[in-house]
Amino acid sequence: MGITRQTKSVKTLLAALDQHQKAIAVTDLVKFLEKEMNKSTVYRLLNKLMDDGVVHSFIGNRGLRWYAKCQNCSDDHHNDIHPHFQCKKCGDVKCLPISFTIPGVTGYNVDSASLLMVGVCSNCS
Repeated sequence: MGITRQTKSVKTLLAALDQHQKAIAVTDLVKFLEKEMNKSTVYRLLNKLMDDGVVHSFIGNRGLRWYAKCQNCSDDHHNDIHPHFQCKKCGDVKCLPISFTIPGVTGYNVDSASLLMVGVCSNCS
């Protein structure tokens, strides 16, 4: 992890992500942590954790940004190029354990890509 200081706020935020064990909408994360830190601190720490390769984010079905912990990423390379699934009934979002390759596009330098699949999860079907 690239964060040099494991402050109480960083530990609290990482513990919240661990507790949820799946992707969480930023609005839900802010609400969950409202007694420990303000919204600005949550956003600032999430940005730092993304820069350090600790968390990744993506835009969900209704335009909200979701966050999840990375697996084997670093501050100079994210390995989290995988699709996400969002259930249109319960709203649950999961990282899918499938990888895909970003195709090369002539004339463009692609840094990241995301794939969101929307449907009904096995719990709701």
